[in-house]
Amino acid sequence: MTMAPTVDQTVRAAGEHALIQRILARLPQPGWLVVPAGDDAAVTRPVPREHEVVTTDTLVEGVHFDRRFSSAADIGHRALTVNLSDLAAMGARPRSALLSLVLPDTLPVADLDALMDGLLGAAAPHNLAVIGGNITRSSAPDATGRCIPGAGPLIVTITAIGSVPARRVLTRAGARPGDEVYVTGALGGAAAGLASLQENPAATGDAEARYLRPEARVRAGLLLARNKAATACMDLSDGLADGVRQICDASGVGMLIDSSLVPVDSGAAAWCGRVNRDPLTLALAGGDDYELLFTVRPSARGRLRGVRRAIGELPITRIGTVIRDRRQRVVTDAGEVALPDGFEHFR
Repeated sequence: MTMAPTVDQTVRAAGEHALIQRILARLPQPGWLVVPAGDDAAVTRPVPREHEVVTTDTLVEGVHFDRRFSSAADIGHRALTVNLSDLAAMGARPRSALLSLVLPDTLPVADLDALMDGLLGAAAPHNLAVIGGNITRSSAPDATGRCIPGAGPLIVTITAIGSVPARRVLTRAGARPGDEVYVTGALGGAAAGLASLQENPAATGDAEARYLRPEARVRAGLLLARNKAATACMDLSDGLADGVRQICDASGVGMLIDSSLVPVDSGAAAWCGRVNRDPLTLALAGGDDYELLFTVRPSARGRLRGVRRAIGELPITRIGTVIRDRRQRVVTDAGEVALPDGFEHFR
């Protein structure tokens, strides 16, 4: 019989099967889950007359988070939120997720519990159920290149599944010349928060909170899709400049972004003032905001007004125009300038 692990143990001391049972005991069992987590695979009942939307993201310690200032609960929250943001950009309602963990030997069981606290806390407002996954041991090479089991980073992979009615799916490919360009929320806060935490891991404030606990704009995505208000949409995980390029490339269009209209996060503006950085550049190039960038036909402004009324306090700001030629520029008082680079792995 497997002994239940205690919070003062490491995951190596607890063992794989005990850790799996510890996680399974916390998972809800919705009625549409025909065969629940714990078998070789989960079996679900599909949503009638809706398409499934599937996305996956991996967070790697040292690349996507730093445990000097990101708590285990922060990591769990972020791991799910980045997937929720992808579903939001497609107009999908979150439904289920698969969780895969690659654990270093020394990770305390208490940290695993906290990671699940953050993940399930982010899932609860959306009635999302974790329905399965996997646990394995991390490894890393030593100086000779030999892999040492248990010595690697913490890695969290989530595959999230949502559903969206037929003919309501939002994509990056629908923008057309003449469309207006909008963004939710404010930009640059998460990038400022990360930079601040890298300088001082104990820093606290609105910008730091935006980085540590991002919020996916699920309701905004659902409303944009339901009301047929948006022609194209994507989430801003890698910055506004990257989002502009991605929609333009997928749609075969260009965009002009008005620098005076870009909503800069107040925390980002404050941090930039302290370190003499340009807040607009941070808003354009900084990632991890997880806001939505989308385009709207002028004839659909009434539909967008309906979204605004239903969405409540979340700001929606017009920042530019879709154009026929393929140039992607920022319009400033001095004229048009090129977009800065967004975040990209391997660069």
